[in-house]
Amino acid sequence: MSVLSENTSTDLGERLRDAYAVSAEFMADIISQTCRRFPSVGQSGKTARVERLIRSGAWTDAAIALLDLELPQWQIRRLVYDEGEWHCALSRERELPDWLDQSIETRHTDLALAILSGFVEAQRISTPENRTSVPTVRREPRTLYEPLLVDNIG
Repeated sequence: MSVLSENTSTDLGERLRDAYAVSAEFMADIISQTCRRFPSVGQSGKTARVERLIRSGAWTDAAIALLDLELPQWQIRRLVYDEGEWHCALSRERELPDWLDQSIETRHTDLALAILSGFVEAQRISTPENRTSVPTVRREPRTLYEPLLVDNIG
């Protein structure tokens, strides 16, 4: 399974925005592009539950179960239906007031797609960067580099 990259999340985010409904193939794409723990050996019960929900077409429940499996520190803070769209807010600190919390807010006409959009964004934010904490040094010499011999030690 590949770790979510910036380019992949942009493409997947656009696909989620443009989609009308969830399908088993679309869920498989989301899982293959974003999930690091699926299928989870240590949590086979949760993995089996996600697979069972996908097979039965229970997209909203599958999205919530996938969130629980992959990002247990994230929770749904708010689901609101307003003017034909579902608004979904995911949060790490659900008990904090709204103005203190750094939540992810997404919206879509389909409830499952609103939750999956939030899931993909949370996965992108939670994915560790491939950079180390120590800066890297370039190994190749610069094009203007010329060795210099100095014999004048005095």
